[in-house]
Amino acid sequence: MGKSNGCCSTHLIDGDGNFNVAGLDNFMKEVKLAECGLSYAVVSIMGPQSSGKSTLLNHLFGTNFREMDAFKGRFQTTKGIWLAQCVGIEPCTLVMDLEGTDGRERGEDDTAFEKQSALFALAVSDIVLINMWCHDIGREQAANKPLLKTVFQVMMRLFSPRKTTLMFVIRDKTRTPLENLEPVLREDVQKIWDAVPKPSAHKETPLSEFFNVEVTALSSYEEKEEQFKEQVASLRQRFFHSIAPGGLAGDRRAVVPASGFSFSAQQIWKIIKENKDLDLPAHKVMVATVRCEEIVNEKFSSFIANEEWRQLEETIQSRPVPSFGRKLSSILDFFLTEYDAEATYFDEGVRSSKRKQLEEKLLQLVQPAYQSMLGHVRSGTLDRFKDAFNNALNGGKGFAMAARECFEYFMSQFDEGSAEAYIDQANWDSSKVREKLHRDIDAYVAAVHTAKLSELANMYETKLNEALSGPVEALLDGASDDTWPAIRKLLQCETEKAVAGFSTALSGFEMDEETQDKMLLRLKEHARGLIEAKAKEEAGRVLIRMKDRFTTMFSHDSDSMPRIWTGKEDIRAITKTARSASLKLLSVMAAIRLDDEADTVENKLSLALLDPKAGTTNKSSSMDPLASSTWDEVPATKTLITPVQCKSLWRQFKAETEYTVTQAIAAQEASKRSNNWLPPPWAIVALVVLGFNEFMTLLRNPLYLGIIFVAFLLVKALWVQLDISGEFRNGALPGILSLSTKFLPTVMNLLRKLAEEGQKHANTGSQHNAPQAAKSSQSVASSSASSEVTSSENGAEYSSPSAHHKLQ
Repeated sequence: MGKSNGCCSTHLIDGDGNFNVAGLDNFMKEVKLAECGLSYAVVSIMGPQSSGKSTLLNHLFGTNFREMDAFKGRFQTTKGIWLAQCVGIEPCTLVMDLEGTDGRERGEDDTAFEKQSALFALAVSDIVLINMWCHDIGREQAANKPLLKTVFQVMMRLFSPRKTTLMFVIRDKTRTPLENLEPVLREDVQKIWDAVPKPSAHKETPLSEFFNVEVTALSSYEEKEEQFKEQVASLRQRFFHSIAPGGLAGDRRAVVPASGFSFSAQQIWKIIKENKDLDLPAHKVMVATVRCEEIVNEKFSSFIANEEWRQLEETIQSRPVPSFGRKLSSILDFFLTEYDAEATYFDEGVRSSKRKQLEEKLLQLVQPAYQSMLGHVRSGTLDRFKDAFNNALNGGKGFAMAARECFEYFMSQFDEGSAEAYIDQANWDSSKVREKLHRDIDAYVAAVHTAKLSELANMYETKLNEALSGPVEALLDGASDDTWPAIRKLLQCETEKAVAGFSTALSGFEMDEETQDKMLLRLKEHARGLIEAKAKEEAGRVLIRMKDRFTTMFSHDSDSMPRIWTGKEDIRAITKTARSASLKLLSVMAAIRLDDEADTVENKLSLALLDPKAGTTNKSSSMDPLASSTWDEVPATKTLITPVQCKSLWRQFKAETEYTVTQAIAAQEASKRSNNWLPPPWAIVALVVLGFNEFMTLLRNPLYLGIIFVAFLLVKALWVQLDISGEFRNGALPGILSLSTKFLPTVMNLLRKLAEEGQKHANTGSQHNAPQAAKSSQSVASSSASSEVTSSENGAEYSSPSAHHKLQ
């Protein structure tokens, strides 16, 4: 490629027919041809060798083609095809200088390249200059006739929808006016056209259908150089705005946009070299297809490398991007607009198709980012819904109302977010993501709904547990005829309270009546089940309860004071009463009676266990009424203790309480023995009869009576101090042994206290009062002893040994 005087040129096709692709690409960049769009024209010149073609082009367009040196003789100066940019002509005009025809270098028979270059020039050029000598006009053997035949022949191989301008440049014009030369030239051209073989479709087609014929004449450059230059300058003016309507290149149909000129020229030359017919309309589509694909790839690559898009894509992976749709739409629109600007002059169908292809590729590239944005919008909306929904519930709003209001609000929020993410170039529907959000919200609401209902149910079940467990256990422990009626009343009262509260709480859920009734029924059944479970639990401990009740009633009186077996109690009656109470507990625990249905469990147990003889007498048969695994009036599901189990429990109960009764009887017998220390009545009568004389003697002598009284007081004091009755409670021999060890210390202790009292009065009183003090001391001792005796008589028969220690 060369450049001089502001003109850029390149050797487009060399003499061997090799297309200079790199040179053409560099040429296009140098002249910035791609920016011209359709505003460019191509002019080519053909003619005999050494006819001054390069000289004409250099003067006409300011090019720098190599010219022939006249002093060196006639030889081939232009080999192949050269391409240059015209200097100072608007719009951009390219000129091709073709190798001359009839050159001796190629020989007479080598006309293949001539035809190929002529066909290439006709296919590429808007204007074809045919350089010819003036003296050849009207001559049968003119040098330009083979050239015209070649042009017309190759024209038949072009399927072009536009006309090409053929401008005949008559060189070295003589004095014959151009008006006389032009008709002769046109006649010669028409004869050549008529003589050229044509396809059947163009047999009658006139020359004007293919060519716009123009004729101009120039003086001899060598003889009249100044006149030649003036005429060339005048001709140059006709190439300004040549593509305008009415200009030399006014027919712009099927023009290849400037950016596709390189590829178009390459493909045309390739087809010509392969000796194939050249369909220019199809070629135009092919060029448009290839070039538009190149633009598509360029814009797609540029989009991928775009920094704004890369930042957007990176950010969207971790968090939502505000105004995502607007930003991405702007980026896409920028690159699509660039495509439109570069591809605007190509075939509309191809351009639109490739634009759609680019748009699809770009949208396919950005769709993951769009989906990520929708995912962020969905997840963010779902999180905010959860927070708002929970806050509404915690604020006391009804479940259904809170769910409905939050759902409507946040679905509208999602719609706004998805609209903000909407890409103008895409017709994507966010309904699937919206449906996913809808399902997620429904799932969360359903989960919270289940959790809240479960929480409410558990809360009221817990309240029932607290309200029923303790009272029911207490009622069952204190079993009586009113136990089950009281439990039923308690169950009804607490159940009604719980059901009322639960029903009020459920009203906020706006449930259907059937579902609400089922939940209320479950709560009622839970209350019954709770009592039944508590009853079963207590039934498992019934033996322990029976023994505790028996022990309590047997060992305590009606005032709940511990019972002391003095010998006056009716142990048989007390035992029967205690056993009846235990049997009452067993009968209460034998069955669950929540339905207020009468049964004969208690009667059967009483007859069979408390009074088995009466039960047997009243029946004609000797069959055991408890020899059964069910109660007649009680369903198996309500039975806690079967008749057989009751009989077994009663037998075990009697065996384990028998020892308590035996101990009570033994204690009573011991009490009786300890209290019977007086002689029998007959012995008392005998003493009175036989000791009558001694009794009378005591009456006659009061001194004896005083001595006996003092002795009685001393004995009584010893009795109390030694706790004789208590010692003999455990038997005679143990009592005698115990008294033998305590007797002497007790006597000594009593005498010591008497001595201390006497010494005290002696020190504080006078001598004449000494007898009186002794008498007073004796009186005090006697009073003390008498007090001890009195308390012993009025107290229990079994005195505590601690009394002895107190006196000591």
